[in-house]
Amino acid sequence: MSGTDDGLRERLADGLYGLGWGAVKKLPEPAATALFRTLADQVWKRRGKSVLRLESNLARVVPDADAARLAELSKAGMRSYMRYWMESFRLPTWTPQRIKDSIEVRDTHHLTEALDAGRGVVVALPHLGNWDLAGAWVTTDLKVGFTTVAERLKPESLYDRFVAYREGLGMEVLPHSGGAAFGTLARRLRAGGLVCLVADRDLSESGVEVTFFGDTARMPAGPALLAQQTGAALLPVTLWYDGTPVMKARIHPAVEQPTTGDRTERTTVMTQALADAFAVGIAGHPEDWHMLQRLWVSDLDPRGEQP
Repeated sequence: MSGTDDGLRERLADGLYGLGWGAVKKLPEPAATALFRTLADQVWKRRGKSVLRLESNLARVVPDADAARLAELSKAGMRSYMRYWMESFRLPTWTPQRIKDSIEVRDTHHLTEALDAGRGVVVALPHLGNWDLAGAWVTTDLKVGFTTVAERLKPESLYDRFVAYREGLGMEVLPHSGGAAFGTLARRLRAGGLVCLVADRDLSESGVEVTFFGDTARMPAGPALLAQQTGAALLPVTLWYDGTPVMKARIHPAVEQPTTGDRTERTTVMTQALADAFAVGIAGHPEDWHMLQRLWVSDLDPRGEQP
């Protein structure tokens, strides 16, 4: 594709997202819900690459599922994914009370006790449910600001929209690329702050190999490294929908830091513990895992690309 075509596609994507943030939040809620369910079903019926990849990933999560069951799961998965987008487009208009009423969080003491101890906390989540809603709950109900990292998107204006949106919810957002993010995150943690990272897919090509649903996948080393370097607590969090308007969340117990082994070995053990916690949440609610990209090493392009 030519540079001109790339630029056109990027401008179109930016325009569509701008329309979403501008128009969807003004729709009556029943209309927005119906619209995004219809969009989900239309995307699912087209059986494009993203839907096929989702089914391939779900086949690992639910290995005894036949083709009909996988199709059912992927349809529910696209509806869950579109619910994420619908809620995200509307979140900036929600009151703190509406945010609080839209999520039920279990075992919050794991988070509040670690923050009260002043040791800093790294929260690590998979692509389950709506992580932006969970973040909004932290900033509005707990009244705790936090720092996160966002993947750079093209065009730059689209990335800027995401940053402005998340900053509007009370988050500090750092770009994933550039290498400076880790140092900033470490400083926030040493000051007793909170860092939240979506951590089930490695974007650096230097992630930690873990066993995930019976095969090897790579996950980012950052959460475990930050916890080791700063003494912060490392808390896995899983999210899910249950057919009601209220999303559910669970804050898992802190991942223990090994007392033996070198840094690489300790990082591997801790990242495996994260993967195991993620797997529990994903296995319980596979339709809410929005993993539409390649994840397992055996599925990756031989050149290391992750289409």
